[in-house]
Amino acid sequence: MQQEGWNPSSYGMEEHGIYNAKSVYWNLPSAALYEHAIRRKEGEVAHLGPLVVNTGRYTGRSPNDKFIVQEPGSEDHIWWGPVNRPFEAEQFDRIYQRVLAFLQGRELFVQDCFVGADPSYRKPLRVITELAWHSLFSRNMFVRPDWSKVHQHVPEYTIISVPNFHAVPALDGTRSEAFILVHFGKKLVLIGGTSYAGEIKKSVFTIMNYCLPLENIFSMHCSANIGSEQDTAIFFGLSGTGKTTLSTDPERRLIGDDEHGWSDRGVFNFEGGCYAKVIRLSREAEPQIYETTRRFGTVLENVVMDPITRRLNLDDDSFTENTRGCYPLTHIENVEVSGMGGHPRNVIMLTADAFGVMPPISKLTPEQAMYHFLSGYTAKVAGTERGMGNEPQATFSTCFGAPFMVLKPSVYANLLRDKISQHGANCWLVNTGWSGGPFGIGKRVPIAYTRAMIRSILSGKLASVPTRPDPIFGLHIPESCEEVPSETLWPSRTWKDPAEYEAKARELAKRFEKNFESFSSTVSQEVCSSGPRVK
Repeated sequence: MQQEGWNPSSYGMEEHGIYNAKSVYWNLPSAALYEHAIRRKEGEVAHLGPLVVNTGRYTGRSPNDKFIVQEPGSEDHIWWGPVNRPFEAEQFDRIYQRVLAFLQGRELFVQDCFVGADPSYRKPLRVITELAWHSLFSRNMFVRPDWSKVHQHVPEYTIISVPNFHAVPALDGTRSEAFILVHFGKKLVLIGGTSYAGEIKKSVFTIMNYCLPLENIFSMHCSANIGSEQDTAIFFGLSGTGKTTLSTDPERRLIGDDEHGWSDRGVFNFEGGCYAKVIRLSREAEPQIYETTRRFGTVLENVVMDPITRRLNLDDDSFTENTRGCYPLTHIENVEVSGMGGHPRNVIMLTADAFGVMPPISKLTPEQAMYHFLSGYTAKVAGTERGMGNEPQATFSTCFGAPFMVLKPSVYANLLRDKISQHGANCWLVNTGWSGGPFGIGKRVPIAYTRAMIRSILSGKLASVPTRPDPIFGLHIPESCEEVPSETLWPSRTWKDPAEYEAKARELAKRFEKNFESFSSTVSQEVCSSGPRVK
């Protein structure tokens, strides 16, 4: 087995059962991974230096192909159901042996890294891939170790990604040729049949969502930033709701754009990079993220590029609506290098309401914060998952990240309750979706207004503005907000027909009520009664 790269680890491939690989490339830097990706025809270099790759038929996550191995050490903790589907341990062992056989005679790329910026809570990680660009993706996305000590790196968790290994469902027990298998007992994740790199990232997030709450640390699907007065803010939300866009603020330092923990020490990023949607990205609306698409080291997935000029067309969705850019945090001008911040002063929950009836900004009581956190209402945006059409789909995603929440929802909700109570954080619900009518009739809330609302929240000004309750949703709507027209704050005033608005609002309220039935026995009556008023 030929081994090349930066300080091959003393914890070698044989520890994973991997033998007879053609070559193993250890912890290669970005430039070397570019060279291997080009040599192997995995991608092309675009104008100004990003690496452009295509993930084939899998251009988004494949949530129905993810399974949790049912084993004695973890099975009592898992929230079993349609999100966390059980997979037999014996079946896992069989497919693992087939993967090990597949890896013989192949080139492999290894990145030894950490997940978690806070040294007190980070987990040592190893990502083994058969694609060079997946190794670059992992190098960008996770926390890099001290290179002088990398040869001593012993992973606690290992991810093995083999896109060219296709499962046989009848033989392997999978749903399709693609699979994401998480084994908490072996601390191992197997990914196969898909080149979409987001599966690597979200598998690691799944690991942290299992481990940290058992240590009384709140794991969160959120972005975070910090102001000049060391005031931290967090932004919950699903893909397409604005987590990355709104937290990337030239006047504040970015802690991270997607995954964080909240410990007794404060907030810390899980990652060392960002994974942003770049479809129709513009220099004017999102200047910092736009610039990352023009940098060496950035990996662009499924972005259309002119084959002659090598210039990008970020508006072209020929491959998918879910075009992505992966870049290290250092590509952002204002970044908190430590990846850590204090306890949040403001907790902001983002929703993209496709019904067009939710207010663009509202203040939440602690009980309402728990209600809307457990509800996780938003609209799934086209392209993020396989099989979606072009129109947003109204959905409820528990904890604003149900596909990655391994434990029972009440575990995360109780941690939210305790954290905001202990540290006195203000909680807000911000609708970045539609106003004046549902999707197809109304228009998306202008990003300029949303940014103005966020600025008012973070400056502390909005906390002192009087509010009035929405008659259907019970949300506390500010009477005014700087730089935002007052009529915009009340959805009913943006619709042409008030009767149509009320009918649509009550329709959504009933959906909230129906969805929350499964949580009613796990939270207090005060939380249950803090939702929309259907009658």
